[in-house]
Amino acid sequence: MDKNSIIGLLIIALILVVYGVVNKPSEEERQRMQRVRDSLQRVEQMKQDTQQAQQQQAGTPQKETDQTRPGQAQTQQTQQTADTTTTQLGDIYGPFAVSAKGEKKLIVLENNLMKAKISTKGGRPYSVELKEYETYDGKPLVLFNGDHNKFGFNFFANKRQISTNDLYFEQVGDRDSLYAGNNNQTIRLRLHAGEDRYIEYVYTLAPNTHMMDFNIQFHGMNQVIPNNYTELDLNWDIKTPRLEKSEDNRRNTTTIGYKYYQDEVDDVSSATSDEAEEELPNRLKWIAFKEKFFSSILVSNNFFNNSRVEVNNIEDSKDFQKRLIAEISVPYESKPEYNMPMNFYFGPNKYNIMKKYDQEFENLIPLGWAVFKWVNKYIIIPIFNWLDNSIANYGIIILLLTLIIKAVLFPLTYKSYLSQAKMRVLKPEIDELNKKYPKKEDNMKKQRAMMDLYKKAGVNPMGGCLPMLLQLPILIAMVQFFPSSFELRQEGFLWAEDLSSYDSILELPFSIPFYGDHVSLFTLLMAVTLIFTTRINSSQMSGSQQMPGMKFFTTYFMPVMLLFIFNNFAAGLSYYFFLSNIITLGQTLLIRRFVDDEEIHRKLKENKKKPQKKSKLQQRLEEAQQKQAQKKGGYQPKRK
Repeated sequence: MDKNSIIGLLIIALILVVYGVVNKPSEEERQRMQRVRDSLQRVEQMKQDTQQAQQQQAGTPQKETDQTRPGQAQTQQTQQTADTTTTQLGDIYGPFAVSAKGEKKLIVLENNLMKAKISTKGGRPYSVELKEYETYDGKPLVLFNGDHNKFGFNFFANKRQISTNDLYFEQVGDRDSLYAGNNNQTIRLRLHAGEDRYIEYVYTLAPNTHMMDFNIQFHGMNQVIPNNYTELDLNWDIKTPRLEKSEDNRRNTTTIGYKYYQDEVDDVSSATSDEAEEELPNRLKWIAFKEKFFSSILVSNNFFNNSRVEVNNIEDSKDFQKRLIAEISVPYESKPEYNMPMNFYFGPNKYNIMKKYDQEFENLIPLGWAVFKWVNKYIIIPIFNWLDNSIANYGIIILLLTLIIKAVLFPLTYKSYLSQAKMRVLKPEIDELNKKYPKKEDNMKKQRAMMDLYKKAGVNPMGGCLPMLLQLPILIAMVQFFPSSFELRQEGFLWAEDLSSYDSILELPFSIPFYGDHVSLFTLLMAVTLIFTTRINSSQMSGSQQMPGMKFFTTYFMPVMLLFIFNNFAAGLSYYFFLSNIITLGQTLLIRRFVDDEEIHRKLKENKKKPQKKSKLQQRLEEAQQKQAQKKGGYQPKRK
């Protein structure tokens, strides 16, 4: 091992040490992470204790003495069983034993937009149906349903592990259904822990909103929950149902999003693996269980201390896609009266709807990053909404949107074509320079001569690339916009039944790797038109500017690769690129008709005759060439 290798290894080791020191968690972060792990252990232990108690209760013997009459014996047995059960429940749940038994009842709270069922067992949202929407197969759209979800606090009380999700709340009132038509409607559920001690869940729903108020009130719980508790662990666990036609993109679209307190929005990236888990030691404003087009979001009026989130795929299931888990630490103060104000958002991932709640929910919609997100938010979405207000057919809207974008970008397209034409007519002179300076040591002279040629002719060699680079942000923005556009959901056009999912004209009896088990016609048309467009554009370029291998890659290999990639993408995206290719092809043929190569060549010759002032770049190249030649002794500058 030489000296340079040893130095390199030492530098790498030093970088790793510095990185470890800089990213070492603080003492506060370590304590928060430890509290999360402790809460998980408490939940697991609590489950084991509950199962053991239930097994003991099921195995309690019932004895009848010979001296007792049958009716009296039965009464005594019932009383003994009740006493035994009460004692066992008291041993398990302590002061919450009075809430360990009860009746499971579903109370409906709805408005014109959604219908929520609240269960008295756990006091939790049992299911939420969005009235305006349906699943891909025409069924009512339910975000989550039944016993496949959990929502409740886990804590210690009188040295017992308590999970509110397993206990029974008492309804304040007797109405089974409440409808928020003109006024707000409220459901109150109380979890008793003795006389004048209870936890109350208050659900309030207003008309015409996707946001439901959720206020948790603690009454006298400072006598039950240890005084040293500064936070309570809230467990939220659901299985997300299949709502959309395409399942292939579920790894990218169904996940957990969250917003840092007074900071940005982020999410759990589970696209590269079946499972993903993150510890979030910082404060959060809200946590979202996000699917492709719908979200369930828990919002704190204050903040959540820290959280652990987990995303798991559910394999071999036609009904469910993923299991989403959030362990949330909620700030708590040991007081006779204490409130935890929160909100639930149950609704679509529609930009205009989410934005009106002023919670940055709209940042859950994947519109790209940096400049691409800016293009979508301030250019594409406003134009799309403007067209949407007056046109009902989304196929026509996409057509008009494409025409508007192409019209705005036409000056850049024309400039790019004109630059290619100039380079094409200069090709014979560039070839002569290549023949004049064939040696590598003459590269500096050749570059200088080419720069002189471009300068005299008034040609920018990068003129064809810069306009294309300026169009790239819009291209990438559209790739993000169409698959995420809620407006295209279940909107058909021509043979496509749903522009937000893939279109299929043929179902294959087998699945092709990386392609799928169907044929998307819009994707096929996009690939074919891309081949024609690329071939025509390539014919405008000089042979020296494009290598044969690169020409084959851009003309044929790239369209075929996109054919595989886009086959499972949203039909609206493939339709847009198909239209874009057609319009580009028409623009190219139109420009070719009005641009004369001989006229361009004539103007370039006239430019050469004009006196040209040397640019700073050209002066530096000349100075560098002179210095290099002087060192070799083969060049003497001319005297003026």
